[in-house]
Amino acid sequence: MAKVELKQPIVEEISNYIKDAQSVVLVDYRGLTVEQDTRLRKLCRENDVVYKVYKNTMMNFAFKGTDFEALAPYLEGPSAVAISSSDATAPARVMGKFAKEAKALEIKGGVVEGIAYDAAGISSIADIPSREELLSKLLGSMQSPIANFARVMKQLAEKGGAGEAVAEDAPAAEEAPAVEEAPATEEVATEAPAEESAE
Repeated sequence: MAKVELKQPIVEEISNYIKDAQSVVLVDYRGLTVEQDTRLRKLCRENDVVYKVYKNTMMNFAFKGTDFEALAPYLEGPSAVAISSSDATAPARVMGKFAKEAKALEIKGGVVEGIAYDAAGISSIADIPSREELLSKLLGSMQSPIANFARVMKQLAEKGGAGEAVAEDAPAAEEAPAVEEAPATEEVATEAPAEESAE
């Protein structure tokens, strides 16, 4: 079997991974221990990131004619690729976080949503929170005003309840004198004619 025929399935595999990819990050994995490599792969799986080690020539063939062709200059020395089709910042975030723990892992560069970045650019993107974190923060900020509104309404209801009780007592106090005064006026009116008739 010719070498080209052997290479073709690998190039196709890479092409399939990058076909719908939002981002691709290249790293140099030399110096990672087996334990570190295992942890990195686990972290990638948890974040829905494909992490693979390929020969540079294979990646170069697969990247040709795509947005990821800009990564060709970084294809020197041992290279591993991190790919995500669901979260544009996930590969940079996972690799950036892990590179802080394992100094042997070196970020070479990457392409995020069609834009090529060097190692420094990918490190900056690594600090962007994940979609879930951003949604969580947004939800928290949306719930805060609602919770405050509910608290204020409860306080108003409690104060309003006391105010209504005072308001109910007040009319009763006003009505009582009016009822007492009316009969007194009638009595005076009926007594006066009686005195006149005696004269």
